[in-house]
Amino acid sequence: MDKVLILLAGLPGTGKTYLSTIVIKEFGEFYSLSQDELKEYYCDLYGFHNIEEKQDVEKKAWAKYFEIMEKQMQLGNNILSDYPFSQKQKPYIQQLVERYGYKVLTIRLIADIDVLFDRQKKRDLDPSRHLSHIVTSYQKGDHLTDRTKADNLLTYDEFYIRCTTRGYDIFELGKLFEMDVTDFTKVNYSKLLEEIKFWVENHVCVK
Repeated sequence: MDKVLILLAGLPGTGKTYLSTIVIKEFGEFYSLSQDELKEYYCDLYGFHNIEEKQDVEKKAWAKYFEIMEKQMQLGNNILSDYPFSQKQKPYIQQLVERYGYKVLTIRLIADIDVLFDRQKKRDLDPSRHLSHIVTSYQKGDHLTDRTKADNLLTYDEFYIRCTTRGYDIFELGKLFEMDVTDFTKVNYSKLLEEIKFWVENHVCVK
């Protein structure tokens, strides 16, 4: 198999992490690179007291993200990464892809914004969600019993602007597959896995 990078992209709340699990289970030989996990790790490591410090922590996480991606490419490993990728990340990823000769597949997940906002809200209020995502001040071990009182929850307007201005819904690099996941019960993941397998095995060229 050629060196492959799969990017699970698209709007927040489209089930990228779930799809990542399915792809890894099916193919097995991909290194899973999660920006959210890195951000959560660095938030626990450094903490933050305001939005500016939180942004600094996120910058550290992004630096580590690209460091890990390059190291895995140096090793020639296949990589799978999920995130609402935008034009911010595209140049960095493209440079690494060209430098190390990787084939790229973008799986872009889209859905109705109203549906996604409801999913996002439920996810943010779920106690299993890392608290750092929804507050402006955080230290490891912090706990918030009533998550509706978190001070950095997105309003509908903020969520809408984020989804329509950051290019999450148009990001692509390499070969593109797009799926509408407004209704998860109608998503044919088996067909997608077959398409990925066909693409990988037939060495489709990068655009």
